[in-house]
Parts: sequence; C-alpha cells; structure tokens
Amino acid sequence: MRSITVAVIAMAMLGSGAAHSQEPSKQQQQMAPMAAEEHEHEGPHLGEIMSVQQMRHIKLWFAGRNENWPLADYELGELGEGFEDIAKLIGGDTIEKAVGGAMTALQKAVEDKNRAAFTAAYDNLSAGCNGCHQTLEHGFIVIQRPSLLPYSDQSFKPQK
Repeated sequence: MRSITVAVIAMAMLGSGAAHSQEPSKQQQQMAPMAAEEHEHEGPHLGEIMSVQQMRHIKLWFAGRNENWPLADYELGELGEGFEDIAKLIGGDTIEKAVGGAMTALQKAVEDKNRAAFTAAYDNLSAGCNGCHQTLEHGFIVIQRPSLLPYSDQSFKPQK
C-alpha cells in the first residue's frame, strides 16, 4: 500500500511539473527578449577583443624595442584591425579620437625604423587607451609598457 501511495504522489508531482514546464513562467517570458538580444551579436564581445588587443600591444612593444620592424609592422596592423572591430561594437568616433594619432605616429616610426619615435608613439598609444578606458567608465583598466615578456616561445629579435 505504501508503494502505491509513493507512486501516486510521484506521478502527481511529475504531472504537475510537466504542466508547469509547458507554459513559461512570467519571469521566463520577461527574460526571453533579453536572451534574444544577447544572442543577436555574433562574434567576439568587447572583453575578448580587448584581451587580444592587450596581447598585440605587448608584442608590439617587444618587437619595437628589439628593432624587429617587420614584426612591429605586423602587430601594428593587427592592432589596427582590432581597433576597427572595437569601433564597430561601441560606435561613434571614440576609438579614432583616442588612438588614431598614436597609431599613425607608430606606423611612421616603424616605417622609418626609428626606435626613439617608436617609444614616444607607443607611450602615446598607451595614454590613448587609458583615456578611452576613462571615457567608457573602465578607468580601472590601466595600460602601460610591459616589463616582462610573457611569450617565451617567440623570438622578438630580427632574423638575419
């Protein structure tokens, strides 16, 4: 008799759960548009792009400091593409205002193979990044010259 009672209670609970699961709750209905909006964006999100930008920023520093100008040029191009992606995500001209001048100066320094100009332009780029972070209320993210090379598997010396 006890087994039958347990079975009846279990069936009643399962049936009740099934009835409720067929109709979304009010909370689920309210959250559905938010979930749809989150999935509208395809591709990496801003934080993911910024992580790659930080990696490129570091590699650019070590390439320029080692006067590996082909590598510096490559990393600079990759940074530029990343900034274009960021500009599309946030809209407006915030990125161009923040880093456009520094990117142009870096490109000239790399083309001229001028280490001193490279260093100054790199510092301006870092300042532009920090200014943008302030503008977008992410001032807690502060970019600076890297002090350690995190890429021990890559040589930054120019190949001869």
